[in-house]
Amino acid sequence: MSPEALSELIFNIANTLVSEGKAGTLTADLIPPQAKFAVMRPKDRVHGDWASNAAMQLAKKAGMKPRDLAELFAAELTNADGIKSVEVAGPGFINITLDSASAAAVVDTVLEAGSDYGKNDHLSGKTLNLEFVSANPTGPIHIGGTRWAAVGDSMARVLEANGAKVVREYYFNDHGEQINRFAKSLVAAAHGEETPIDGYKGAYIDEIAKRVIDEANADGVDVLSLPRVDGGADQDGNPLGEGDSEQREEFRKRAVPMMFDEIQRSMKNFRVNFDVWFHENSLYSDGEVDQAIADLRARGDIYEKDGATWFESTKHGDDKDRVIIKSDGNYAYFAADIAYYRNKRHRETNPADVAIYMLGADHHGYIGRMMAMCEAFGDKPGENMQILIGQLVNVMKDGKAVRMSKRAGNVVTIDDLTDAIGVDASRYSLARTDYNSPVDIDLNLLSSHSNENPVYYVQYAHARSCNVDRNAAAAGITYEGADVSLLDTTADGEVLAALAQWPALLREAGDLRAPHRVAHYLEDLAATYHKWYNVERVVPMELTDPEARGEQADAIRIAKAPEPARAAARLKLNDAVKTVIAEGLDLLGVTAPDKM
Repeated sequence: MSPEALSELIFNIANTLVSEGKAGTLTADLIPPQAKFAVMRPKDRVHGDWASNAAMQLAKKAGMKPRDLAELFAAELTNADGIKSVEVAGPGFINITLDSASAAAVVDTVLEAGSDYGKNDHLSGKTLNLEFVSANPTGPIHIGGTRWAAVGDSMARVLEANGAKVVREYYFNDHGEQINRFAKSLVAAAHGEETPIDGYKGAYIDEIAKRVIDEANADGVDVLSLPRVDGGADQDGNPLGEGDSEQREEFRKRAVPMMFDEIQRSMKNFRVNFDVWFHENSLYSDGEVDQAIADLRARGDIYEKDGATWFESTKHGDDKDRVIIKSDGNYAYFAADIAYYRNKRHRETNPADVAIYMLGADHHGYIGRMMAMCEAFGDKPGENMQILIGQLVNVMKDGKAVRMSKRAGNVVTIDDLTDAIGVDASRYSLARTDYNSPVDIDLNLLSSHSNENPVYYVQYAHARSCNVDRNAAAAGITYEGADVSLLDTTADGEVLAALAQWPALLREAGDLRAPHRVAHYLEDLAATYHKWYNVERVVPMELTDPEARGEQADAIRIAKAPEPARAAARLKLNDAVKTVIAEGLDLLGVTAPDKM
């Protein structure tokens, strides 16, 4: 019996007590939803397999003492199939012990469902637009963007496992001053000049500048001979941006796509596949910025002052109003944010019911204006728009911060990290910590094959379970004759309980936007499994560990093979663990090796 099944049973008992008039002043409308009846694993196994505080939740509404109400629940629970015993403890806790067959039923449930075990559809019918990374196309993805790549893609997978339709989106900031600075930096590099004060540095600037020159030469364009005087017009006669030039424009139009290509390659290599690559510039070229402003003007949220156009965001909870068209006629950056949100919500294909923005720590000040804009469009802040703020990443080696990248200057890039420790360790280490907290990445630890390395520890549990399968096959042990009720040892029970908690954990990880909970669960499951492996046997160890020596070998020789029905049941338990670990690792975008 799973924790979910116990929650449902407790919910039904509460309604039964009400209908029979045994629950005092409690009425059916005062009983919370089934999901509110939490069933927990007691820290001390003496208190049973599971515990509930349902009586304490309802006692005040019932006008009863918690223990008295708990006794009524206990009497009903004792008569339920699969429950061995029930006792009331403390102020009104209900402690439940399952019979071995009921506790072990989770094994067959896992094996029948396979990789779908724990998945549900409670978020079905909703389209969640998840925008993450969205680094400017002015350089390689740095470590902060790499964290969002790991967290964002893992979050998308977790949300999909909960039934949501997820649109993974990358927003290219290819309009505005940062692109101007990028182009200026390339022109300077091409001429062997110093980087502009506000420009971008790093060997990659020299690389891109050379690639632009080579590409232009192949097209018959001598880019270095184009005018460098500011102003002028492009090849279609359109005026160039303020402080721009023909040469800079040529570098811009050729270099930005090169950076796009590099970013897309890095994401693909990191196992992140976006559904939409959205270009900020399209919001201007397609007239969406003007339309969004017109919509807000029609709603009474736009006014003119000091020659500028303002969004009256204080009407919707912001700390001050925001300029969206400056007095010189140029758009403020926030104008594109307004248009972009409107675009997400009203697309012909996959319009977002929920727009989730994953932003860096330096964007915390954006929350007020973004939520105000959401409300101005008639939507619900926190529901139709959700903003997640990630914290900093520190990369460490030999106890010291790693800062220098050979290619990108004084930063660590996504390629630097994966070159050092691989994609698996990179993704796992970045996704396993709550994005609300800073994280230290220890390159020495994450490249080691030790139990202190969390990704190795979890992957080794999967590899070990695969090895058990191979040994069982060699010994002729199959599922035939398995009796899961024989999974009755303390170690068996701990593994069974861990498996039973996966569905609730997966749902919680989705609802709380917390993929790191998957990693923590996997580490707990792996620890429980490793302990189980050390004390219980599917196949006698003397047949499977020829490298053992000394006292270890003596212990192995006296290990007895379990009876066939128990051995078959343990093989099923082993494979259930293997299934859940593989599923959990996949949700984090990490491989589950069968050998290590």
